[in-house]
Amino acid sequence: MDFLTEVRWPPYVVGIGIGILSWLSFLISREPISCSTTFARASGGIEKLFWGEKVESKPYYQEIKVVVGWQGMLVIGIVIGSLMSALLSGDFHWQWVPLRWASAFGDSPLLRVAVALIGGVLLGFGARWAGGCTSGHGIGGTLQLAVSSWISAVCFFIGGILTAQLLFGLIG
Repeated sequence: MDFLTEVRWPPYVVGIGIGILSWLSFLISREPISCSTTFARASGGIEKLFWGEKVESKPYYQEIKVVVGWQGMLVIGIVIGSLMSALLSGDFHWQWVPLRWASAFGDSPLLRVAVALIGGVLLGFGARWAGGCTSGHGIGGTLQLAVSSWISAVCFFIGGILTAQLLFGLIG
């Protein structure tokens, strides 16, 4: 069980773990792994707090249903699992501004949070527009050999590389 205390796991071990999790997802829920719908459902839940039951009459929420399902539990599990991993490996520490970010853009937590929030909103919009996120397309869809998911996965990598180069490559 010493591998649980490692800061980084070998990518092959992680890949096998994600593959097994994907099989279990199909076996138990008959659905692929995905996360972005959870955030749309959560926004519907927040909206429901303010506007009540009429939220469920909106066509979008009739399609995705405002419920806490297994995907919501997956997202919560990802957060808890990440925390447990960081604690077990001794790598946990509070850090508002990563060193790489600070060296490129300064150490303002407000700027870091603002950029992260804007990036998160753009990613959420893109995931809903694409009909899935990196886990839905990149894991569940490619596992099913869906052409649209393979195209999405390639675009995720291209977009990530270009964004990293834009943010850090030109500066550092």
